[in-house]
Amino acid sequence: MPETYRGAGVDIAAGEEAVERIKERVRSTFRPEVIGDIGGFGGLFAFDKDRYRDPVLVSSTDGVGTKALVAQATGRFETIGIDLVAMSVDDIAAQGAEPLFFLDYVAVGRLVPDEIEQLVGGVAEGCHQAGCALIGGEMAEHPGAMQAGEFDLVGFAVGVAERDHILRAEMVRPGDRLVGLPSPGLRCNGYSLARRVLLELAALPLDGPAFAGTHHTLADELLHPSLIYAPALNALCRAVTVHGAAHVTGGGIPGNLTRVLPRHCDALVRRDAWEVPPIFGEIQRLGHVDDEEMAHVFNLGIGMIAVIDPDEVFRALDVLRGQGHDAVEVGEVVEGEGRVVLT
Repeated sequence: MPETYRGAGVDIAAGEEAVERIKERVRSTFRPEVIGDIGGFGGLFAFDKDRYRDPVLVSSTDGVGTKALVAQATGRFETIGIDLVAMSVDDIAAQGAEPLFFLDYVAVGRLVPDEIEQLVGGVAEGCHQAGCALIGGEMAEHPGAMQAGEFDLVGFAVGVAERDHILRAEMVRPGDRLVGLPSPGLRCNGYSLARRVLLELAALPLDGPAFAGTHHTLADELLHPSLIYAPALNALCRAVTVHGAAHVTGGGIPGNLTRVLPRHCDALVRRDAWEVPPIFGEIQRLGHVDDEEMAHVFNLGIGMIAVIDPDEVFRALDVLRGQGHDAVEVGEVVEGEGRVVLT
């Protein structure tokens, strides 16, 4: 019997079916600048140069990390694509850029059209929330390298900012205030430690309660999709004087806020300025994790921090709350040496 690609583990027909399933979801994200349709060798985007005086393209790429293992364990793939978009578009928004378009890459051990539809459907939803177009992507079946049911999801975003509106560390100065945008969950960060503590050491069931007194499951908690901050941060940059922004991902608040500080400034962050979601307390209690480790691994309930001119804090809070984020002032910038101090 002759060998075939399908016999080697790659099902071309399943891939074609998956593409057909996702076409309308992908088309629904198209902005007016998108040229052509799905199926070309590259995504086409007609950049509107007349809209800008001195445009700079800003790009970022990221994945969803081991949060993918939770989705895999539960068979729930609908929302992790939102996480994927959030990780990249919020990175470029933190530099003052508006997301324009996004590309995704899905690798699977065995291609199941229904799972691909859910994964890419989540990416499309994330692009809707971010206001960017999903103009291309790739799905690859990797038998032998990955097992059936395993997947990895990565993405790439491109945005634009006026050169003189790019947020840089040298813009931050003593007296600036720190405004935090809450994150109701872990987003995509710290999942290796969270899974180790909750699922391995404590052996908590994914279909059991996330913590005492709640009615949602641990799976619901761990798969809570990341909030996408880009539109709100873009609106904030148009409304008030923003000197910097830190997307709180791996490294927590200390590891990310220090990236936007000049060498002569410290950031003082008040830990009591916001309510830390209960899941972080559960991880700390069950894993006996110390405070410093928690702060350097998890966002602790703050997913983005904007550095604001002190005279415009109240206006900034109004803008962000009008965008659907219960923003709160969490600290200030003082003279220092580029450190982040959590008090």
